Amino acid sequence: MRRLTIIISSLLALTAVAAVTRAGEAPAAAEDLENGITVQGSASVNAVPDRATLWIGVESQGETARAALAANAAEMRRVLAALRAAGASELQTQSVNLSPRYVDNSGAENGGIEGYTAHNSVTATVRQLGRTGAVIDAAVAAGANQISGPTLTHGDTSGLYRRALAAAVEDARAKALALAAAANVSLGRVTAVVESGSAPSPLPLEAKSAQDAVSSTPIEPGENVLGATVSVTFSIT
Repeated sequence: MRRLTIIISSLLALTAVAAVTRAGEAPAAAEDLENGITVQGSASVNAVPDRATLWIGVESQGETARAALAANAAEMRRVLAALRAAGASELQTQSVNLSPRYVDNSGAENGGIEGYTAHNSVTATVRQLGRTGAVIDAAVAAGANQISGPTLTHGDTSGLYRRALAAAVEDARAKALALAAAANVSLGRVTAVVESGSAPSPLPLEAKSAQDAVSSTPIEPGENVLGATVSVTFSIT
C-alpha cells in the first residue's frame, strides 16, 4: 500500500511539472506572434533602353537541296557582313533549315517535289540604340527578307532592379511606421526580408524618339519600368 502511494505521488508531481512548463511556454509564443509588424513594399525604376536585339533571317530557294543551301549561304554571308558594318554585334545563329517544296494537287506530276527552300536566321545586338533602324535597313539591302524585333533592353538591368529593391524596402518601412503609429507602438529593427519573386523583365512605358535622321526605319525606344516587391518584418516595442 505504501509503494502504491509513492508511485501515485510521483505521477502527480510529474504532471504538475509538465503543466507548469506548458503554462510558461504559452506567453513566449504569444509574444512572438504579437511583437512584430509584417508589410509589403513595392517600387519601380524607369529607364530609357540603351540597346536592341534583332532577329534577322534569309530564306532562299533552289531547284535542288544543294542549290538552295548554297544560295542561302551566300546571301547570309552578305547579310552578316552588312550587320557588322552597320554596327551590330553579338551575332548568333538561331536556326538553319532546309525543306522540300511540293507541287500542289492542281499542278499534275502527282504533287512531287518542285524545289527546295533553305532558311538561316541570326540574332544581333545593337548597342547604340539610335543605329537600330540603320542596321535593319542594311540587313534588308544585303538580302535579309525576314526581320523580327527589336527587343529593347537596358545594359544594367540588374543594377536597376537592385535600386527598385532598395526603394521597395523603404516603402515597406514607411507603411510599417504608419501602422506602428496607429497602434501606438514603436518600430524596431528589421527581423526578416523576403523578395517576392525574381527580377522581372522590363516593360515598355512611354515612347521617346532617339533615331538617326538618315534611317528609313523608325525605332522608338520609349522607357522600361522595372518593379520590385518585398515582404519585410519589423520588431515592435
